[in-house]
Amino acid sequence: MKKFTTILLAPVLLIVLLAGCVEDYLDQAPESGLGTEDVFSKYENFKKFFDSIYEGNKLDDKTWRGYNIKNAYSLYFDFWDQKYTMESLTDMSDMGRVMDAQIIKSGSVSAIINKMTYDQARRPILGSMFKIIRVCNISLQNINLLKDVNAVDINDFKGQSHFIRAFAHFELFRLWGPMPYLNKVIGPDDEWDIPRLSKHETLVRIAADMDTAASYFKQADLMRRDPPPGVAGHLNNPEQKRPNGVAAIAMKARALLYAASPLNNELGNKDWENAAVANWEAIKLAEQHGYELLPLSDYKRNYIGNQYSNEQLWAWSAGTKAYNAGDLQGQVNGVFGGGKTGWSGECPTQNTVDKFETKWGEPLNTEADRAAATAAGHYNEQNPYANRDPRFEIDIIYNQAQIPGYGAAKIYYETNNGAAVYAELLDQTYAGITRTGYYERKTWGEQSVKNKTTPQYTDPLIRLGELYLNYAEAANEAYGPNGMAPGATMTALQAVNKIRNRAGMPDVLPAYTGSKDKLRDRIKNERTIELCFEGGHYFHDIRRWKDAPKVMGGTLYRVDIEKVPVSTTYPTGFKYTRMPMSADRQVRWKDAMYYFPFNTEDMYKMKNFVSNEVW
Repeated sequence: MKKFTTILLAPVLLIVLLAGCVEDYLDQAPESGLGTEDVFSKYENFKKFFDSIYEGNKLDDKTWRGYNIKNAYSLYFDFWDQKYTMESLTDMSDMGRVMDAQIIKSGSVSAIINKMTYDQARRPILGSMFKIIRVCNISLQNINLLKDVNAVDINDFKGQSHFIRAFAHFELFRLWGPMPYLNKVIGPDDEWDIPRLSKHETLVRIAADMDTAASYFKQADLMRRDPPPGVAGHLNNPEQKRPNGVAAIAMKARALLYAASPLNNELGNKDWENAAVANWEAIKLAEQHGYELLPLSDYKRNYIGNQYSNEQLWAWSAGTKAYNAGDLQGQVNGVFGGGKTGWSGECPTQNTVDKFETKWGEPLNTEADRAAATAAGHYNEQNPYANRDPRFEIDIIYNQAQIPGYGAAKIYYETNNGAAVYAELLDQTYAGITRTGYYERKTWGEQSVKNKTTPQYTDPLIRLGELYLNYAEAANEAYGPNGMAPGATMTALQAVNKIRNRAGMPDVLPAYTGSKDKLRDRIKNERTIELCFEGGHYFHDIRRWKDAPKVMGGTLYRVDIEKVPVSTTYPTGFKYTRMPMSADRQVRWKDAMYYFPFNTEDMYKMKNFVSNEVW
């Protein structure tokens, strides 16, 4: 027993968490000296033990610092000291400073993987998720010991335990690949070197666990935790941070979409059919419980400015952040935060900017696309930001965009006697400035040294807008653009158009609706735009689609902006030139990058659990 106590208290990964025992966790119980029955029979103690999964509560004189599900939240990940985001590990974004993000996207992560596995000073996602799974399993094993509680509380705890256990497995899967599905407490005498399931089976088990969670939430009458719109207390439940039944069905549907995707598909078209049915079920359930798409005028309330929105099925409120808050140094550029050297900041590439269509719905992804839009009089490479998808203004800070405190954003240089003179937002005395010609706006919060506000940040862990896109993707693959899942009242094309129309965009142009192959590209593009800079969707999408080798193997582009006299050629007084980014900011792809490796010192300890390739 001493051996297992020692390794549980050490910061190691899978072996640690599978080999630990209940007594080890009771060493960190909320009241010292209590036995198993005392801890789990008393509601206050049970809740403190269970709630460590949300907050990393201090238990007795010890702490669970870092071991909570926030570690898997994209926004929480963005707020860490390593100064990179999930998007910056792809072709979507570049960081102001060349740091670990560039090492990773260039194909080498093994030297720094410890930071994401069990380094408690960082964001130990891997260690946290296995700890959380264990807490959920211990809670389920002992929940019948609870006394003097009603059926609602029991079913709520069961629902949360199944949900969070499935969520933790899902986050592990997305980053490290398939896992054993741990649905019971593993004791010191049990086999801990457990074989991994297939990718498909892992996702199916996650979906089943989410389904079970939903059944318990339904019994507890917790399909949503707050009242619907128009009822007092709407969006203001003190337990809003906890998942609910609608979110469980939505997460089930997301898992089945991943199971159907090319990287994980085992059943061919049947997987797509299952995903389409599940996502339609989730949409209807969300609508029945009062969730709805926010109008474009309130679109940013899904991310900034309020605690929760009625489009979010489950969200994490990150609290308020001052313009110069230290945990913004990765997401926000130094020129806005006032940090000369320490800040980095996320900057969209020209590749990403090209994904925003014209307001008439013409794609601009390729040179041929842009030539066609130019011929139609809808695009001008020397006035490139006019007449674009309205979400472009919401998501991207571009040259001359209006931003609080700055007026027109100055992201350009002038040539004076052969020397470049840089404008305000390219101030070369800052390390954290854009090298792409753009800054990320969607989750920025508008705060800066010139607009010293303290906005509320929220992370939409899953929202209704995603479900329409999930359904569109699955229904298109299963039934074609004009097909629909059994019992549905919306085709794949209508679903993607619903998201476009909410944003003020027209329906997908007829040229792209004649086949599933053509519509597939527009659905992928729509997902990239609608979900950009939130939840790491793009990072995971290009992998499950198996598009990563292509998009991560291409050239990353920036825009060079020089101030020049206004002329017919340069109608805005700026010369815009597409240019490859410098070699140290390009991407390299190798197939091992589909999944992160485990820490090298641990991977060789396992025989049945086949580890990932080191890269």
